[in-house]
Parts: sequence; C-alpha cells; structure tokens
Amino acid sequence: MITGMLPPGVPAPDFALPDQRGEIVRLDSLAGSWVLLWWYPKAATPG
Repeated sequence: MITGMLPPGVPAPDFALPDQRGEIVRLDSLAGSWVLLWWYPKAATPG
C-alpha cells in the first residue's frame, strides 16, 4: 500500500472504486485515456 504523495512522473497504482451508478471501475481499465483524480481529504472530518 502506498501512503502519501507520489513523486511527479510515477504512475498511480491500480485501484477500484464505485462510480456514480455504484459500478466498480478499475484504474487499469482506463489505460490510454485521460483520467482526473479528484478527492476531498477532509470531506469526512469535523470542522
């Protein structure tokens, strides 16, 4: 498991997450396409 930030130019490790319809999407299934990863690290925290 990788924790923290990846250095520039290092490929992201494969992972799987549900999309807006609840269907599982794997990063490797998007190979050859542009992918934007967006998250809010403090979204589930108080304050």
